[in-house]
Amino acid sequence: MRAVWSFWSKPYLAGRGGVWRAPHHHLLAWALSLRVARAHYPDTALVTDTAGKAILVDHLGLSFSQVSTELDALRDEDAGWWALGKLYAYSVQDAPFVHIDSDVFLWKPLPRNMTDAPVFAQCPELHPPLDTWSPPRDIEAAFAKHGLSLPVEWEWARSFGSEVYREENCGVVGGQDVGFLRHYAHSALRLVRDPAHRRAWCEIPCKDGYNMRVEQMMLAACVDYHRSHPGSPWHGVRIRYLFPDFAGAFDPARAAQAGYTHLLGDSKRNAAVAQRLEQRVRGEDRDCYERCVRLGARLAQGAFA
Repeated sequence: MRAVWSFWSKPYLAGRGGVWRAPHHHLLAWALSLRVARAHYPDTALVTDTAGKAILVDHLGLSFSQVSTELDALRDEDAGWWALGKLYAYSVQDAPFVHIDSDVFLWKPLPRNMTDAPVFAQCPELHPPLDTWSPPRDIEAAFAKHGLSLPVEWEWARSFGSEVYREENCGVVGGQDVGFLRHYAHSALRLVRDPAHRRAWCEIPCKDGYNMRVEQMMLAACVDYHRSHPGSPWHGVRIRYLFPDFAGAFDPARAAQAGYTHLLGDSKRNAAVAQRLEQRVRGEDRDCYERCVRLGARLAQGAFA
């Protein structure tokens, strides 16, 4: 199975890199994520843009089996849509793959009963009615205001009247059914990039949380819709998970048993986490560590901007 990473540099250089304690910690995570996953999945690929290649490959020296700058196609897109780089990477895969976020570390290979599935993801996320952060109803209201339709999978999944909705956490995501995954990714990309939808998205100036609705909720909707429709070419498609729920993914005992770490959210800025990341990379490859520190200092000064 091919291991794929994606790096759309535009959101990072526009400020999203600030979610890390310091720029060099972001680079250390990249180096470690690649190093540990490559031990299990030697066929590695990076889907990035020209600036991203300059940062990760030309200057940092990360070695992937394949490097593509296809994300140059996103140069004119709103940097607020940081998930577009991931979706584009999913959409161009032509063989079974696992996409790994750069803040995910696979200390062990993923279980075969998971990677042999048509689709897999880290874990399901159930969002209750009181979860009001970037809810899908905001997107639905914006599209309705302008007389626009959402993808059929989205509308079908939301037609049951429940305010509870499911997403698939995409810390890792992939599968054997590349055709289905490409369909899903193209549908999500069209949802954001179709010029006819621009009026609706203008109703939502801050895109941040809505990235998860477009990437993760859309994947759940596509799985459920196509599994349930006999006329679909993906009728019966199923999804498997590394963890049965969101809490399980961040339970230290379960994560250790799975050999899986995902540095979600504020953990990227945690001093103890940053120190462990530094110690790990420095202990395994001091030259790589020093390149991360030097390049991080350049990025902090605005290099590549």
